[in-house]
Amino acid sequence: MVRSSYTGLSDFHEPALVSETLQILAIKPGEIWVDLTLGGGGHAEEILQRLGQSGWLVGLDRDQEACAEAKKRLERFGERAVLLHENFINLDRVLNEMGVARVNGFFMDLGLSAHQLESANRGFSFQRQGPLDMRMDQREPETAQAILERAPRKELARIIRQYGEEHRANMIARRITELRARGRIPSNTIELRHLIEALNLRGARTRRIHPATRTFMALRIAVNRELENLEGALPKMMEFLAPGGRIGVISYHSLEDRIVKRFFAECARKPEGAGGPRLKILTKKPIRPSSEEIAGNPHCRSARLRAAEKIGVMQ
Repeated sequence: MVRSSYTGLSDFHEPALVSETLQILAIKPGEIWVDLTLGGGGHAEEILQRLGQSGWLVGLDRDQEACAEAKKRLERFGERAVLLHENFINLDRVLNEMGVARVNGFFMDLGLSAHQLESANRGFSFQRQGPLDMRMDQREPETAQAILERAPRKELARIIRQYGEEHRANMIARRITELRARGRIPSNTIELRHLIEALNLRGARTRRIHPATRTFMALRIAVNRELENLEGALPKMMEFLAPGGRIGVISYHSLEDRIVKRFFAECARKPEGAGGPRLKILTKKPIRPSSEEIAGNPHCRSARLRAAEKIGVMQ
């Protein structure tokens, strides 16, 4: 078992499945790795320590606050850590501009950081009053508030049903648009939470999660185009991944996990000699956090790690 040097909770975020990730990615000194979701730099720090003095890491994050935190944490690695405020969907442009043709591995941790959840002004959590923003990148124009103000009822119901897997999406969308027609649309996180609670959805009180959870998740996914970006980034990773290189992805809900699982399976099913890169799946089932890790870091309870290795010869 590869041991992590990580020993305590960061004020910004505590990374999930660190030891399991290091074990399955099998990082070697001198390699080039790309962390597509830097966050607070926890996973990146562990990767850099295993790359040695001759290896280096490119780190991307669309959240400027996360980039600033990661730069402080990884400062001691100097030029071996190239950290950029960038959306991972643009990984091909970033690597081409850097003159990087092949990398040995990609890593993604798709979850929200504790800092994002606890920052009321970001609007990700219904536990704290704040604007209905939900943008990971403050440079993007559309907020969750904008979606509530402009989306027709059917589109709003589709977003909540498709991205939140909320069976009561029609009821929630109808209530939002009814209030909008009267000029009483929710203007902050607590107002939206109370709107959903007031619907007294059948069975909602017996759920293990709060009735507003799925709607908030759906709006966040829509604002940040999370699923579209993930689907677009996976094939780009394959273009730059060297034979024998590995991809590791930690997801936190079934929609993300399904995309990763399907992509890995499609690449693994290709017959030898077929066009396009092939993968060997390293995780028959996703790796989940231990009960001990969940007890120390409840945010990681839904984390699922999948990994795969590129097979073939260097072109």
